[in-house]
Amino acid sequence: MTPTTERAVPDTADGRAPWRRAVVIVLDSLGVGELPDAARYGDTGSNTLGNISAYVRLHIPALCGLGLRHVVMLRGIDLPPHPTGAFGRMREASPGKDSVTGHWELSGVVLNEPFPVFPHGFPREVMQAFERRIGRGTLGNHPASGTEVIERYGSEHLRTGWPIVYTSADSVFQVAAHEDVTPVDELYRFCEIAFELVANGLGVGRVIARPFVGVPGRFTRDSARRHDFARAPPTDTLLDHLTRAGWPVVAIGKIRDLFGGRGITTHVPTGSDDEGMDALERTFGTLDRGLVFANLVDFDTVYGHGNDVQGYARNLERFDARLAELLSHLRPDDLLVLTADHGNDPTTASTDHSREHVPLLVAGAGVRSGTDLGERATFADLGQTLAEGFGVGPLQHGTSFLGALFGDTDAHR
Repeated sequence: MTPTTERAVPDTADGRAPWRRAVVIVLDSLGVGELPDAARYGDTGSNTLGNISAYVRLHIPALCGLGLRHVVMLRGIDLPPHPTGAFGRMREASPGKDSVTGHWELSGVVLNEPFPVFPHGFPREVMQAFERRIGRGTLGNHPASGTEVIERYGSEHLRTGWPIVYTSADSVFQVAAHEDVTPVDELYRFCEIAFELVANGLGVGRVIARPFVGVPGRFTRDSARRHDFARAPPTDTLLDHLTRAGWPVVAIGKIRDLFGGRGITTHVPTGSDDEGMDALERTFGTLDRGLVFANLVDFDTVYGHGNDVQGYARNLERFDARLAELLSHLRPDDLLVLTADHGNDPTTASTDHSREHVPLLVAGAGVRSGTDLGERATFADLGQTLAEGFGVGPLQHGTSFLGALFGDTDAHR
């Protein structure tokens, strides 16, 4: 796809970009309706947010005020007559529905081939090589949800010391171990070995360390010490362009892991979505310019994969309250973007990601309120827009919608 621009946005009189700080918050898995090819992925009928609203009456005034209700039908919520933000939704052009692919595409990289998946577990010879190098056997080696697999194998793991290996509909090799049996640093070492075997060897997208604690019947995952070992993007992303040009890039949550650490100047780890929002607020107090890229993973890891409809709804309402506070602290030269990386509909039988559109909500003092950004052909449109605004483009993929956001010189002075 050749990068294009819908409409040129003139510079302001003093030569500044339309913003000095841009904040992108990925509500991990907040899909807004199946993509045209959803049937190929077994995701017909998936609509993470819309289906949740059919079960739970949502109270999310800040999101709807920005224009979310114009993007997806929500039961019991009327269309706000005058949205304060710009709104639309985006299709994923890359094949697949995993977090790495989604985040890379948001940053301007569109894949031609999907990462490989292993619906029947990993090849025997790969598992034998892994066991040989870590010096012990393994349990599992099949697709499963994280909570299910530690309940099923947790007691045997405590008895044998063998780590639990599992995968999903995504291209991922996950290793779970109890922190009293396998110290977290040792678990990370196991994952580094696995990365050599399955990421470098088979092209798998990610290896994830999944430490857990507790006793049989009450095991819980330690989200704060989860660690993703991801392949580096095949080409430069928005983040690479920004850091080369001297713009700070602050990664909050699992963003650094998803980009293999590339294009990041500051990393802030988090153990929950509330911690993610706390980190955003602290960053607002210290960062004067650059990009803040945050991922709120509980929507996906805790509620989507857990098929917890009520929990997902309540987490969205908690976020909405934090969002209202965040919006009140935006500077005139700030830009705020809310989006997602895929779906994970907790109302369906599947506990895996779903192939869905993602929302696109944009707020800022210069953004023309009520602007309908339509349906974007690729997540990369966001990366292209940010690249143009920061003056570091064009990227290889995507069509900028900067002109639609600001309209004229006065709108972003």
